[in-house]
Formats: sequence, C-alpha cells, structure tokens
Amino acid sequence: MTRQRSRQSSLPWPMLALAGVSVAFFALPFAGLIWRAPWSKVTDILSEKSVGTALWLSLETSLITALISCIFGVPLAWLLARVNFPGRSFVRALATLSMVLPPVVGGVALFFSFGRRGLFGQYLNDWFGIRLPFTTAGVVIAQCFVAMPFLVLTVEAAIRQLDSRYEDAARTLGASRLYVFRRITLPSIKPALVAGVALAWARALGEFGATITFAGNLPGTTQTMPLATYLALESDPEAALILSLLMITVSFVVLVGLRDRWLGHQRNDLVS
Repeated sequence: MTRQRSRQSSLPWPMLALAGVSVAFFALPFAGLIWRAPWSKVTDILSEKSVGTALWLSLETSLITALISCIFGVPLAWLLARVNFPGRSFVRALATLSMVLPPVVGGVALFFSFGRRGLFGQYLNDWFGIRLPFTTAGVVIAQCFVAMPFLVLTVEAAIRQLDSRYEDAARTLGASRLYVFRRITLPSIKPALVAGVALAWARALGEFGATITFAGNLPGTTQTMPLATYLALESDPEAALILSLLMITVSFVVLVGLRDRWLGHQRNDLVS
C-alpha cells in the first residue's frame, strides 16, 4: 500500500494536469445535461408509457445481445488466441471490423445480407418465413453485430496473457480440450469475461445507427431508448434531456458496479 501511494505521489504534475483536463472533458457534457434538465418535469416524462416501453425493450434486447455475444464470442476469442490457422489475422480483422465502421454502414450491410431480398435473408424468408428487418429480433442482430467485437477483443487478450502451463498440465493428465477450457481457462479469465460482457452490454444498450437502419423505429417493437431519445430531440427537447440522463444513469451504475468487481478480482489475483 505504501509503495502504491509513493507511485501515485511521484507522478509529474504535467501528467496530472493533462489527466485532469481529460476527466473534465468527459465530465462536462454530462454536467451540461444535468444543468439544462427540466427537473420539474421528470416524473411526468418518465411516467409516460412510451418511455417505459422503450426502456424495457432496450434492457431486454441488450441483455439478450450480451448473452449471445458471450455464447459465440468466447469460443471465437479462444480460437483466435490459441489456434494457429491460415487467415487468422483476416478472421480477427473481420470479427472486429464493425467496431470501426460507422453504425449506419453496418446497418446497411446487415440489410443487404439479412433483409427480405438480401443475400441470406431471401432464403430465410422463402424457406422458413423468417423476416428479420423491422422486428425485435432485428434489433438484437444489429446490436450483436456492433457489440460482440468488444467481448472478443477483451477475452482474446486475457487468454493470450494466461499462463498456458496449467492447461498443458491438465492435458498431460488426460483432460480433453473442452474440459480444460471449461474448468481451467474460463475460471482464469473470469474478470476479463465479466468486463467483456459489460462492454458488449453497454455498447448494445447505446446502439443507434445500425438499429434504426436495419430494424427501423417502430414503437413497442424496435424503438429502443436511443431511438426514442433521438425522436424526442426533434419534437420535445426537454424529454430528450431526461431520457439521456436516464440512459446515462442506468449505464453508469451497472458499469461502475462491474468495474469494481473486476478490479476486485484483479487485486485478489495479485495478492494471491
């Protein structure tokens, strides 16, 4: 503890000043929202049925997205971290491309792939009668497309940094790769997995561009909180302020809680 305090106190003041400017840069936009928010109308705005519907839809779809990202993203991260195969760099770039794409471009790509006349969507429609655009399932697809890479990168980095001697010892004793992954690898990367799921959930909760392009803005079906906030900004700016603060509060509380838990695991690992 003494060593940690000495390190903090030895930071040069220019770095502290720049860090303070960075903190202010991130804090000022939220301070502006708090300053301009019509607090006297909070109860009336939040009690509207459309707000509750949009909030519930956002929470529902983002949690489903986080679960799907975990189910499919963790094996992909393990593959990228542990298996050498031709084209691995291409697969990694492909799996993380949506992180740097404009969300609207991602929505257009999804539409021409899974749309009713898209590359694969036409077969889903003709053979199984499944239509993804402008549905709640379409919201989840759009959120997964932009959110899963955050989990993949976080978990892959953790697996790469993991000491492989424990896994090798278990395989030497006859354990299968699946058993080693389930009983050794996963518990070892639990803090990073929690962080990856939290990042994917937060990204899905705030997704806008791909959702409105691929799933539309249908109240009760595809209108999530970001879409409702954008719609309110055009017709009722005061409601948009309250909805923005609501989303910030929900995201901030969950991320802070998960962050503390993640750091707590890291501190325990360091102590042990």
